[in-house]
Amino acid sequence: MSYVRSFLTSSIATVAAVLAVVSLSPSPASAQQPGAAAPPAEGAGRAGGRAGRGGPPRPPAGPTPRLPNDAYLGANAGKPDLGGNSQAFNAQGKGIWQVPYIIDMQKQGCAVQDTACIASAGRTHTPGMEVQVPFNDAGKKFYDHATATNSKDDPEGFCLPPGVPRMMYTPYPTEIFQLPNRVVFIYEGGAHVWRNIWLDGRPQPKDPNPTYLGYSVGKWDGDTLVVDTIGMNDRTWLDAAGHTHGEKLHVTEKFTRTDSNTLKIEATIDDPDYYTKPWSVVTFATWYPNQEILEYICQENNRDLQHLVGAGK
Repeated sequence: MSYVRSFLTSSIATVAAVLAVVSLSPSPASAQQPGAAAPPAEGAGRAGGRAGRGGPPRPPAGPTPRLPNDAYLGANAGKPDLGGNSQAFNAQGKGIWQVPYIIDMQKQGCAVQDTACIASAGRTHTPGMEVQVPFNDAGKKFYDHATATNSKDDPEGFCLPPGVPRMMYTPYPTEIFQLPNRVVFIYEGGAHVWRNIWLDGRPQPKDPNPTYLGYSVGKWDGDTLVVDTIGMNDRTWLDAAGHTHGEKLHVTEKFTRTDSNTLKIEATIDDPDYYTKPWSVVTFATWYPNQEILEYICQENNRDLQHLVGAGK
């Protein structure tokens, strides 16, 4: 919300009005999040993060594109193309994955048994089949406090990296590159961080140094990329609503390009510090062809956080 400072030179009244609107807003605090969570219209260009740049309408969904069965691509040879791979000699479909704004995994994600929700790419939720979060006492206390204070302490609101799996819930695009021995995610949001998913058969490290995105190894299970991640620090939340985690967090993700326009993402959360058992959520990203990620800066020392409801509590 750095734009507030630019108004100071022109109108104190305007600043007061903007801050009043922000202070009354029920949205969770996040310096990296835009205000709108609505899905993009066809042909709208960019959605979620910054304003769209326009462009032709997205083509209708077609079959899942595949990489050539080229030995140069190593572990990715012949596998589904997760994003217009630049390493393939006949690559044609360049573009980005537009990530949805998932504020609350429990309310916005699909339960794994909700086939109607999954078939509709998250647009239809079957009553009575919402994601069940098995909080323990510590997890429920943390979540309730975040709710009561409008998520004012959300680390992402202070420009820290969103973490895993939240990188795919923060509404800024990502590019996915498939190299012979790994898959690389390049994120526009989260201060342009990147993530390596190693496909060379290496084991997880015994005692990884905790980081924001952890240590990820993966393998292909048919047409689904299965990613195993450990070694994450406890400085992130799983979403803006306040589902938290500790350093014992173990995340298993399944990435499936179900058609040319859709990336299905199933994340299983296993963290004994805050939950009584593992739990899963399914979300989706949308393909936008012929677009690229742009420079994005999250302003440090976000001065507007103090004006949010609950900041004084």
